[in-house]
Amino acid sequence: MKQPDTNSTNLSRRQFLKNSALVGGILAAPAILPGNLFADTNSDTLKIGLVGCGGRGSGAAHEALNADPNVILTAMGDVFEDRLQGSLRELQTAAPGKVKVTPDKCFVGLDAYQKVIDSGVDVVLLATPPGFRPQHLKAAIAAGKHVFCEKPMATDAPGVRTVLEAVEMARQKKLSLVAGFCYRYNAGVRAIMDRVHNGAIGEVRALYTTYNTGYVWSPFPRNPAWTDLQYQVKNWYYYSWLSGDHIAEQAVHSIDKMAWVMKDVPPIKCVAHGGRQVRTGPEFGNIFDHFSVVYEYADGVKGFHFSRQQMNCANDNSDYFMGSDGAAHIVRAFSGPFVIKGKNAWRYREEKASDMYQQEHNELFASIRAGKPINDGVRMAHSTLLAIMGRMAAYTGLEVTWEQALNSTENLVPQTPNWEAPVTVPPVPMPGHTKLV
Repeated sequence: MKQPDTNSTNLSRRQFLKNSALVGGILAAPAILPGNLFADTNSDTLKIGLVGCGGRGSGAAHEALNADPNVILTAMGDVFEDRLQGSLRELQTAAPGKVKVTPDKCFVGLDAYQKVIDSGVDVVLLATPPGFRPQHLKAAIAAGKHVFCEKPMATDAPGVRTVLEAVEMARQKKLSLVAGFCYRYNAGVRAIMDRVHNGAIGEVRALYTTYNTGYVWSPFPRNPAWTDLQYQVKNWYYYSWLSGDHIAEQAVHSIDKMAWVMKDVPPIKCVAHGGRQVRTGPEFGNIFDHFSVVYEYADGVKGFHFSRQQMNCANDNSDYFMGSDGAAHIVRAFSGPFVIKGKNAWRYREEKASDMYQQEHNELFASIRAGKPINDGVRMAHSTLLAIMGRMAAYTGLEVTWEQALNSTENLVPQTPNWEAPVTVPPVPMPGHTKLV
């Protein structure tokens, strides 16, 4: 499923930032390329392929079909037949005129992603468990496809480096690559971030983000007929190699907003606490149920992140950014209010927050039509690695620097070429005993 990491080059923070400047952001110049890579405005039908047909994948497909009047879904892939067929039925009901997936374009198995990519589509939506994402993204970009890539982009540092290679390839090929960090496409969050970056709270002094929730979903009981790999993919959220742990799979949204405030310049180091107090049974795989991380930036700013998945506890999903002249609050992150208090008091006045999930796809397809590709690549890799860095610190109990995280050789994703190969689950990490790799 995953090729061994071949990037042996030691990447310093300075080198990484230099590379970031080269490949980040929106490429403003129109693309003039052979082969009609970018369709003329609404003149050509854009064909979409979906890889990963769970709830998020089905949602992404629905949003993609709503993003442009002349797009159709022509191919779907998943490792499980029932999941694919269930998603297909839902999408046929929701958008009957735009779902043109014939039986020969329904692909099942570990190689389904490649078959979708090779099926003649123009745009690929990647929504499988994150452990597979580096491999899938690299293949889609290599094949010249525009991509919507769900977050996080990897579950370990070798995966992040593979993603960065794909990001650079997308830049060279002038392909659009939009990340599933949806708050970057939320009108209210964009408005408050714009004010923060323009000095509304003065110099940023501290950052505080939370993603405290209950369980996401309960694990499926094991069917005796399932192999190790089938069981783990069914319950992918509870295995660090597949999800990255919940700090990377869910709470990374909050960490991404912290990164956004800091203009995507990474911290120099972090320390963290974490463990599992409630989800202790073997059915919960090997992930933690709580994290707390302190990130330290070069200018002395500290970012405090708390995330928890425990039932019957106080929940909060908010962000607080403190500065010399005030503070910015993103309360109830989906809907606001979005407020600045202090010298330059302000409140977002829109009556209804934008649908950030839909906006991602609106901007993706608009960029393809205009020939002005969006490339979210470096910042999506930054934020993914920030979450991985915090997890590494919590798992080991050690201080972890940005360079250590970026250059880690720890491969979480096993070399499992088929369903029958055994997959051994590493033990639950123990701070002070688990080694930093």
